Amino acid sequence: MKLVIQGKNIEITDAIREYVHQKIEKAVNHFQNLTTEVDVHLSVARNPRINPKQTAEVTIYANGSVIRAEESSENLYASIDLVADKISRQLRKYKEKRNGKKLAAKTGEVVEQRTVDATLIGDRTPELPSEVVRTKYFAMPPMSLEEALEQLELVDHDFYMFRNMETGEINVIYERNHGGYGVIQPRNGVHGKNGKTPLTAVSDAPKAAKA
Repeated sequence: MKLVIQGKNIEITDAIREYVHQKIEKAVNHFQNLTTEVDVHLSVARNPRINPKQTAEVTIYANGSVIRAEESSENLYASIDLVADKISRQLRKYKEKRNGKKLAAKTGEVVEQRTVDATLIGDRTPELPSEVVRTKYFAMPPMSLEEALEQLELVDHDFYMFRNMETGEINVIYERNHGGYGVIQPRNGVHGKNGKTPLTAVSDAPKAAKA
């Protein structure tokens, strides 16, 4: 298992590196057969208005899936403790779902297809950040809506971008403010006033509780 440690606005000392190895390796010890790489990103916010300031983020690559957890506190070592516990729960959840899928495949269980709701995103106006603060690159293999929903629950974000295996298009699944999930996808053949393809949303998936 490959463990990569990076820092932002902080020096990764030998003591910090040793503590990360101790805590993260213990957290993933029972799941090493699933994990191929573990990335740890430690950061300290310089902006005095940001509180808590010290953040530990762990991203695990496991057999084509991405599992992520992030925790912040006033103490970096406390943040590492918190994120280690959280990533362990995420891995346990991933393993349980993976085993459940194998069992379902053996018993011939069929997943019910969700219907599409053609509503737009409502009266909300999308807003972009004033500047790009971080860029991420990751593989985007085609997957079903059910698989994308599972990934959303594992990455500890409120949205997840994926390539829809049925259409080949880029979709975004997200958590709705009032519960449940939505999917943003291109509407083929229909163009808005600016010539761009508008977005549609699917919002009938129930929202699961986070670990």
